[in-house]
Parts: sequence; C-alpha cells; structure tokens
Amino acid sequence: MNKLPFENKIVLVTGSGRGIGRAIALHFATQGADVVINFFRNRKPAESTANEIKALGRQALVVKADMGDLDDITRLFDEIEESFGGLDIFVHNAASGYNRPVMEQKPRGWDWTMNINARALLFAAQRAAPLMEKRGGGSIVSISSPGGDYVLPEYVVVGASKAALESLTRYLAVELSPMNIIVNAVSPGVVETDALKHFDSMREDEKLIEKTAKATPAGRLVTPEEVAGVVSFLASPAAVMIRGQVITVDGGFLLEIKNRG
Repeated sequence: MNKLPFENKIVLVTGSGRGIGRAIALHFATQGADVVINFFRNRKPAESTANEIKALGRQALVVKADMGDLDDITRLFDEIEESFGGLDIFVHNAASGYNRPVMEQKPRGWDWTMNINARALLFAAQRAAPLMEKRGGGSIVSISSPGGDYVLPEYVVVGASKAALESLTRYLAVELSPMNIIVNAVSPGVVETDALKHFDSMREDEKLIEKTAKATPAGRLVTPEEVAGVVSFLASPAAVMIRGQVITVDGGFLLEIKNRG
C-alpha cells in the first residue's frame, strides 16, 4: 500500500469547525494527518469535524481557544505539545473583523480584528516553531484575503489586518528558514461556503454568487476544497522552494478587476 502524503503528520488548523478551515482539516486527514481542531464560539461544528476525521482513522484533538488572546494561544500550544509532542503544519485560518466604513471604525474593532487576524500569526508561530524543529522542520500557511491589496466596501480593518498578515508571512519565511520551516499564505477570492449561501439567500437583488461567478474567468466560485488543496500543496515537499509567497486562488477574478472598475 502506498504511503499517504501526510501520514503521521500533526496539523493544526485554527478556526476549523466550519467553512474553509473545516475543508482544510478534512483534506489533511484524508491524506493521513492527525489534526488539531480549534474553535472559539461554536463547539458543535468543531466536534462534528473531529468525528469525521476520526471516522477516517486519524486522531483529532479539539481545543477551544480565542486566537486573539495570547494566554489562549499559549494554552493551545501547550495542549498540542502534551498530546502529540510536536507539530508539523500550522494553518492560520481563524479570522474575524468589524466590517464598517472608515469613519465608523472604533479602537475596539481595530484591536479585535488585528489581534485575531495578524497578531495571532506572529505569536502562534513563535510557539509552533520549536515544536516543528523537534520534528525536523515544518510548514506554516496563512489564509489571507484580496482585501490586503484591494479596497473592498467596509473592509478597512480586515484589509489592514490581512496586509499585516502578508507582511508577517514574508518576515517569518526568512527568519524561520534556518529551522527548515516554510511559510506562505493563500488568498482565496469569494469562496462558496455554507455561510455565503445563507447570506446570498437573504438578498433580494442579484445574487452575489451568481454575480461573482459571471465575473470570474473560470465561470464559477472557488470551493473550500480547492483552497484546501492549495494549502496542502504548500505544505508538501513539492513546494519546498516556495517561500514567503501569497498564492491567489480566485479562478482569475482579480485579473479583470480594473476593467470592471
């Protein structure tokens, strides 16, 4: 029997109860990995994801932790070290944000968004690195957003946090390379998740999914599973010379954004 590509690897995916995070966690499990499932508010979806992973014959550890809280980050990695003794792959997927126009933003919204989306990457990487070094190296992949480069409606704080995340990706890629830790990011376009489908069903005007699909050269939206595939590629030996990059996965949507202006 051929060995699975991530057999016996330990993978942490933050915010992995639903959506893209869930797809990434399940993808790694199908490829042989044991997975740490992180959630903050909703335990039930996280437990559901863990049960699917266990049904695949892999281990799943569920840890409640607010990635915007430094003490919670410490506890998360303490639990990983206690349970597995090390870590191979860290996917920084957990994200949040206060979507408001510039003039309506408040300091609390800024702090909340920056702490979860950007600060968490830096301080989680500090904890992940020694756990990866013990196992000969590893990979860190963050989930970014086009809002880090483009101005989107009411997205100022999230966009700024994603720009910070992408900058951190480059710094971490350079400084962690001597530890054989490879760092990159993935920037999905509009992804067809259950949450997006629910939001779309509430709209009375042209549906967002339909509108975006029409504007996408590929003719449809990106799926969570396709994002997961790119994340796993960046964590594979085939991507060893890709470092500090932000890989856009959007079916070509952004290629014509200027023409749509």
